[in-house]
Amino acid sequence: MVRSVPAATIKMVQDPCGIFCILFTYTSIVYADYVVIKWVVLHTMQDSLWAPFHIVLFNTFLLLLTVSHLRAMCSDPGTVPLPHTNDSLSDLRQVNEPLVKREDWTMCTRCETFRPPRAHHCRICKRCIRRMDHHCPWINNCVGEKNQKYFVQFLFFVCILSAYTIMLVIMSWVRECRQCKLYDMDTRQTQVLHSVILIMESALFGMFVIAILYDQMDAIYNDQTTMEQTIYKRSNPLHRYIFSSICRWPKISRSTSKLNIRSV
Repeated sequence: MVRSVPAATIKMVQDPCGIFCILFTYTSIVYADYVVIKWVVLHTMQDSLWAPFHIVLFNTFLLLLTVSHLRAMCSDPGTVPLPHTNDSLSDLRQVNEPLVKREDWTMCTRCETFRPPRAHHCRICKRCIRRMDHHCPWINNCVGEKNQKYFVQFLFFVCILSAYTIMLVIMSWVRECRQCKLYDMDTRQTQVLHSVILIMESALFGMFVIAILYDQMDAIYNDQTTMEQTIYKRSNPLHRYIFSSICRWPKISRSTSKLNIRSV
């Protein structure tokens, strides 16, 4: 009888692209916090009660973003356990044949184990993931059944912080124009340079993340994953976004959509 490991062991995925994206993400977070506190809030609102308010609120959202990112990165996305024994693939197939027929499980030739429906193999993690959506280099982990919630939370807080950062920079410029404060040229140039870089960073991250968040919510709402959408598009010659009335997945009720969102 083939036995499975009761729980998957969480290990850091040795992906250079993923490690670089994580370092870039936290570098951007630290830089944004530095610019907002020193060159945006304290530089223009140091004599106002709005300064501690914005610092506390901004860092609260930053903490929520960091926690959600760490949970999405460190959580098990739903890894299918590997067999406990080193039996051959033919022996595994023979032992689990009744299970495959009854529950429609499939065999992964790369993992050499059976996987449940809607599970897919990730070539980067080198494991099968339950309800795999995609492998995200920004969390250096797969987005699957058990960590999609944290991934969506991370995207949501990035959107909030991007909009909040741009609003703070604009507010600081307006206050400077009204107060007509005079700064030395070096200080003024440094403040403008940091503000412009921060706006560009926030705008680029914000637009990129909004597109991903919309795609995630649409997939959850319709009980689909990115992998399943990709397979559907390949099998259908008419693109579902162009001819939505013909190629759209079967419409589901609003109550069912709410259950899909709650399940995630």
